[in-house]
Amino acid sequence: MKITIVLGAFFPVPPTMGGGVEKVWFALAPEFVKRGHEVAMISRHIAGLPREENIDGVKHLRIDGFDTPRSLIWLKLLDLIYSLRTLSILPPADIIVINTFWLPILLRDSTLGKIYVHVGRYPKGQMRFYRRAARLQAPSRAIAEQIASEAPLLGNKVGAIPYPLTNPTRIPPPSISRRQKIILYVGRVHPEKGVHLLINAFVEGAATAFADWKLMIVGPTETRLGGGGKDYLASLQRSADKAENKIVLAGPIFDSTKLIDAYRSARLFIYPSLSERGESFGLAPLEAMAHGCTVLVSNLDCFHDFIRDGETGFIFDHRTYDPAESLRAKIENILSDQALLERVAVRGHEKAAEYSVERVAKQFLADFESVIRK
Repeated sequence: MKITIVLGAFFPVPPTMGGGVEKVWFALAPEFVKRGHEVAMISRHIAGLPREENIDGVKHLRIDGFDTPRSLIWLKLLDLIYSLRTLSILPPADIIVINTFWLPILLRDSTLGKIYVHVGRYPKGQMRFYRRAARLQAPSRAIAEQIASEAPLLGNKVGAIPYPLTNPTRIPPPSISRRQKIILYVGRVHPEKGVHLLINAFVEGAATAFADWKLMIVGPTETRLGGGGKDYLASLQRSADKAENKIVLAGPIFDSTKLIDAYRSARLFIYPSLSERGESFGLAPLEAMAHGCTVLVSNLDCFHDFIRDGETGFIFDHRTYDPAESLRAKIENILSDQALLERVAVRGHEKAAEYSVERVAKQFLADFESVIRK
């Protein structure tokens, strides 16, 4: 079949500036090609990338996009401009996977493919506008349920297929005991991700329970990359200074090899997201599990698809009156039991293996064919 994948206006592909959705589809597209399908991918053009090229059998078409703005209204306007530009270069297809806000509304030419809307973030009222879509696809059951509740008349079009691992390696990860005493966070450095919560929790135990541990924060702070900006970074640095050089604000790591090294050096990975209406899956925790980290996350519903507390990972209550204390206590409890740390890391690694690119690509292709048949 002919598959078109339209990515958003704000991150390029290959994902040299980050972007979880971009990483996912960049990993899946070559797998579709391997299975005999024709794939075109449309993404943001930036300096240094050609307007057109072929990568691993995937035809890449790039159009001018934008840096991520602070204003949500401005973001939607820029998305509209980008979507209109996209319309002019869309090739004929059987299925068109869409990752923009406006394109599912604007698209009316059936020769461009059945509309397959990928809902990569928590829906906020827009689902009812996508009545022409053949599928509203969510990466987790929690998001699928929210789509169905937001647009009950479209409930029969909703489906859930998880994200795949985007930086796999066949080399077995080192055991927890062979790693450094590092607690790791990877993701956007933004208030909604709870990074301040993690730093405050670590600071509280830095002189006692975490005295011989380090905390490493990896991710962008720039607003154009989805970070919280200079003021947020400054507040984090002031808090981190209280831990006497035990907290490292490392900035982003976009090189996949270096990122794998970071995962494989850490014993505990923490993802304390507070984004009740933003988080849709949790790709970073899944990748950490794949590389042998023990994982601790907040109690968001989307994480429950692959994390069971005390089995494949750990969960702390971020909704309590003092979430930093809740997180600190959970970390201390985990780190005090080396056997538990090891056991959960192994179970998490086994669970992550279920999310291979090959397995997830097969699910998508089966769903594409189902949509086309209908």
